[in-house]
Amino acid sequence: MLRVEAPGGRSHDVSDSLCQRTATELAALLRAREVSAREVMRAHLDRIERLNPKVNAVVSLDPEGALTGAAAADERLASGAAVGPLHGLPMAHKDTHDTAGLRTTYGSPLLADNVPVQDELVVERLKAAGAVTMGKTNVPEFAAGSHTFNPVFGTTANPYAPDRSAGGSSGGAAASLACRMQPLADGSDMGGSLRNPASFNNVVGLRPAPGRVPTWPDAAAWSTLSVQGPMARTVADVALMLSAIAGPDDRSPISIDEPGSVFREPLEADLRGLRVAFSLDLGGDLVVDPQVRSVLEPAARVLTEIGGAVDEAWPDLTGADEVFRTLRAWQFELMLGELRDAHPDRIKPSLRDNIDAGRALTGADVGRAERLHTELYHRVREFFTRYDVLALPVSQVPPFDIDLEFPTEIGGVAMPSYLDWMRSAYWISATGCPAISVPAGFTPEGLPVGLQLVGPHRSEQRLLRIAHAFEQATRHAEVLPPL
Repeated sequence: MLRVEAPGGRSHDVSDSLCQRTATELAALLRAREVSAREVMRAHLDRIERLNPKVNAVVSLDPEGALTGAAAADERLASGAAVGPLHGLPMAHKDTHDTAGLRTTYGSPLLADNVPVQDELVVERLKAAGAVTMGKTNVPEFAAGSHTFNPVFGTTANPYAPDRSAGGSSGGAAASLACRMQPLADGSDMGGSLRNPASFNNVVGLRPAPGRVPTWPDAAAWSTLSVQGPMARTVADVALMLSAIAGPDDRSPISIDEPGSVFREPLEADLRGLRVAFSLDLGGDLVVDPQVRSVLEPAARVLTEIGGAVDEAWPDLTGADEVFRTLRAWQFELMLGELRDAHPDRIKPSLRDNIDAGRALTGADVGRAERLHTELYHRVREFFTRYDVLALPVSQVPPFDIDLEFPTEIGGVAMPSYLDWMRSAYWISATGCPAISVPAGFTPEGLPVGLQLVGPHRSEQRLLRIAHAFEQATRHAEVLPPL
């Protein structure tokens, strides 16, 4: 059995060798008892101690609870009891996901001391699969926006360039993965919160179809706008985690009946004849930074090499902007309206504006958005009868200056709000299609850029196989941050 010395006498080389392993590799080592959960946990806690001060990705760390949980995992395996697919893997959960007995702040000073009494469903499933909780990952205030900063814990820096944003809202999750401070991370995605930070941090983030990963408790249980999902350093690890958190649950009225175990099937596939629609700007509807264009242009050739027939094509996303902004404002008012009234000066202005926009909506506004949403669904459904996958940018910009709240312009075109620069992600959210961010290369400054692959409704398995083939052909995910 591989042994790692206890804290104080540990070799960083041996410790780091465990942290460099993928989740799939670590899970196999743990199940074979070639390494213990305590050794794996100590290695990751040591790496957090050394690297987290540089990026501020992991918050509310609980080393004592983590080591106790790891010891319990070792005892369970030694007893001969059945163990789950994530047995012994360390995890810090997104700080908007409730964790029983562990502080969950939502990045808000209003909840700085909030300690939930129960786990929400995604955490419940991860623990049932054997993951061991060690802390939380940093988020923007109430997960609003794709730049991770808040008044409770501060700003999360990009591991590839600490003067740049790590994205958001799962920014702490993505940065911790890039730093090898944890092998898997949970996240959520309304307008790109699993995909944008994955792109910015050279990791993989999957926005599943609504209902694939059921959510509970959820005040907007029928909504399809916000989903939860997996993030990891490889597509295989994303599939492994999805196998643990997907599957039906009657507490979610939109949960999909298919069991999560289907995502443990092999990812290798014959992709000859794959029909690929490729567009860098959706026919000119998106303003895209020239550096992002330059990095992503070779992706068309790669998709051809793995078997695809690539056309320059895109779906008609007319109305997607209105659909997303209307339903998002309505949902923010639903979720946060009471807090806004009780503490108007303790919620960041951009979030307060979104809540107020939700209050200003009329029944006719919401009805129009629902009609446009239905029309959008059918146009995209028909588009995917001609194509198997759509490839486009995850983000319209590379990681931006950490001191900005959001990019205020792209290529000289003004971006008036903190949503405008994210259209390439949130327009896809409005379609309800699964979408994945996979590492696609780097700008001349060494900043990561991700490729977004979008599949037909509920096509996660095929999408994972396409992303895996792209990943294996390019190997961009193997480029480590210079920490």
